[in-house]
Amino acid sequence: MIEMFLGIYTSERKLYTKALVHGRICGEKIIKDGDKEYRQWNPFKSKYCAALTKGLKKNIFFDGAKVLYLGSAEGTTVSYISDLVGKDGEIYCVDISGIAMQKLNALAENRENLFPILADAQKPKEYEEYVNDADVLFQDVSQRNQTEIFIKNAELLKKNGIGALSLKTKSISQDSKEKTLENEKKKLEEVFEIIQIVSLEPFEKEHYLILVRKK
Repeated sequence: MIEMFLGIYTSERKLYTKALVHGRICGEKIIKDGDKEYRQWNPFKSKYCAALTKGLKKNIFFDGAKVLYLGSAEGTTVSYISDLVGKDGEIYCVDISGIAMQKLNALAENRENLFPILADAQKPKEYEEYVNDADVLFQDVSQRNQTEIFIKNAELLKKNGIGALSLKTKSISQDSKEKTLENEKKKLEEVFEIIQIVSLEPFEKEHYLILVRKK
């Protein structure tokens, strides 16, 4: 088991996190080493894992980080981020689906660093009282105005904070993915410095992970 980034390990070309809480979340393979458990991270089920697998050069989640996660769904990726930020971290998980939120609430019962918020990511004023000056902003929301949502939520990200936008181009336009990416990149550059753009294919079609730093 080789540490690829702080808290992220690789073995036989597979990625793992050291489990904060023992036990499976999504049927993942677990490797035990004494009293430690390592959870295999599937790039087909997590866009952030896909980006890491495709060569993302920086892991944005660190021990003790305060994270705003938009589009948390049922919490598959969130559970791995929970492992990475540890007991001193905080992950504010925003999703508009009541059904998804039920499963996320159940996950949060055993992971005290998760804070589920049933809200519309287009309206950050609804949850700004819970999270402000976040270290990290992550978004996985497949809507036409996904870039605008990301920019709006950047108000809750501290200056020089790190963000990552999972961009689904077909949800925005029927133009080529390259043209759509270029158009959205120009919008982001008004607020952020672009650090890296990673194509998520073959794990996710028409998807990019855009790594940014708030100006």
